[in-house]
Amino acid sequence: MNSEPAILAFDTSAAHCAAAVFAGGAVRQAIVEPMAKGQAERILGLCEEVLAALNLSYQDLTALAVGVGPGNFTGIRISVSAARGLALGLGIPAIPVSAFEMLRDPFGPAANAAELVVVEAPRGAAYAQQFRYGRPTDTPMMIDPEAPPRELQQDNMMVTGFRAEEIAKHFGATAHLPEIHNPAEQLVRMALWKLAAKHDIDTRPAPLYVRAPDAAPARDTPPKILT
Repeated sequence: MNSEPAILAFDTSAAHCAAAVFAGGAVRQAIVEPMAKGQAERILGLCEEVLAALNLSYQDLTALAVGVGPGNFTGIRISVSAARGLALGLGIPAIPVSAFEMLRDPFGPAANAAELVVVEAPRGAAYAQQFRYGRPTDTPMMIDPEAPPRELQQDNMMVTGFRAEEIAKHFGATAHLPEIHNPAEQLVRMALWKLAAKHDIDTRPAPLYVRAPDAAPARDTPPKILT
C-alpha cells in the first residue's frame, strides 16, 4: 500500500449523497448527488464507484471521513453507521467532520483565534459553535440569528456561515460567507487537516445533534418497568 494517505469521505447529512477520494496527493473524485430520500440504498454504491474510478478498493484506504451533522436526523445516522462498520472491518480510523467544520476554510483551518461558525437550522433558527484555531471550544447551541446571545461574543471575532453578516453586526465582528461549491471536496480537505494534526483520529464517529435550549421533556408518562 502507498505510504501517502488514501481517504474516502462521504456524507448524507443533507438532501444528498456525497463522496470524495483523496489519493496520490490530491482530491481525485468529489461527487454530490442531490436526493431527498434513498441515501441508505445509494451511499455505499457511490463510494464503490468513486473508488473504482481510480482503480482503488476499500483495502487501499488509510482512513475514512464522515459528515456527522447537524443536519437531517436519519441521513446522519446512515453515513455514521456506514463509517463505523467500514472502519471496524478495515481496521482504519473514521474521522468525524461536523457541518460547522465543513464551513471553515479548508486551506487555512487553523486560522482565527476566535470564530463563531453558524449552520442553518429548521424554522429560521441557527446552530452556532465557537472555534479557536480550528478546534471547537464549546458544544454547539441553537440560537435566534436576529438576537444571538451575548455570551457568544469574543474579542476580534469572525462569524462564518449562515446569516453571518447579520449576526456579526450584533457583536461588532467580522463576517465571512464561505462559498462551498462541492461539499464532498470540503469534507475530505477538512479530514486531511484533522489527520495531519492527529485531531479526532481516535474518535468513534457519532451523530452531532443540537437540542433547542427550551426543549421540553416528553409529556407521556413512561411505562412502568416490572421486575
